[in-house]
Amino acid sequence: MSEIDDLFEVIKQRISEMPEDSYTAEIARKGIGFAARKVGEEAVETVVAALNESKERTVSEACDLIYHLLVLLAIRGINLDEIYVELRRRRK
Repeated sequence: MSEIDDLFEVIKQRISEMPEDSYTAEIARKGIGFAARKVGEEAVETVVAALNESKERTVSEACDLIYHLLVLLAIRGINLDEIYVELRRRRK
């Protein structure tokens, strides 16, 4: 299992259990619109970092983007297996 798969499992667990002290659960409570806006914000921050900031800052922003995208997918009920199938289809 990859780091992304592991993170996705934690995200799904947090959304299922909705602990009060979980940032993931907080995003889920605010709904899919909020989660989608967070993905957009993080995408912009990643682009800005890639164009104007250090490699380390770009890596950090990319991690934020991936995390928020995974939260959005989990809220939407999309499993990573569906993403992997589509990626394999596109590779052919």
